[in-house]
Amino acid sequence: MKVYTKTGDTGTTALFGGTRVPKHHIRIESYGTVDELNSHIGLIRDQNIDTHYKEVLIEVQDRLFTVGAVLATPPEKETLKSGEKRLQNLGILESDVEFLENEIDTMEEALPPMTHFVLPGGHTTVSYCHIARCVCRRAERLAVHLNDIEPTDELVIKYLNRLSDYLFVLARKLSLELNADEVKWIPRK
Repeated sequence: MKVYTKTGDTGTTALFGGTRVPKHHIRIESYGTVDELNSHIGLIRDQNIDTHYKEVLIEVQDRLFTVGAVLATPPEKETLKSGEKRLQNLGILESDVEFLENEIDTMEEALPPMTHFVLPGGHTTVSYCHIARCVCRRAERLAVHLNDIEPTDELVIKYLNRLSDYLFVLARKLSLELNADEVKWIPRK
């Protein structure tokens, strides 16, 4: 299989099921941003962090490929001619969301309570987490926008929401483990 097909040279691309849309279509923006997020998470995983976090991030990256596939499939193409769901064995499950919630809860047990917003930074790895969190929030906003236009799996939106929370708590946990300063944001009076 060749990497280049030349079919996108005119500014369109194919969704799952073959429908061609402009490359700036909200569906393309949605799953393209998820792909960008996946790359940022790979960068976090490449850092010198605990093996457990790396394993969680690999699971997250796998789930993000699923999110991308769901977002790349327009509603009219979700069902095959046979009546079978195209993504029958592929999708985000409530257990995927619960997995992130459990990881968040475990990390928060070791963290001091938050009393203020914190400024992103303090250590390169922590900063990568904050960048990924922001990209995740953008992916979530785009998925919500897409859902306003065409129905989208609600668990995809929920998963992205929880993932951004996970990335924020991971940044705080890594700040603690790396002895990085967690600078509080104190508004001017």
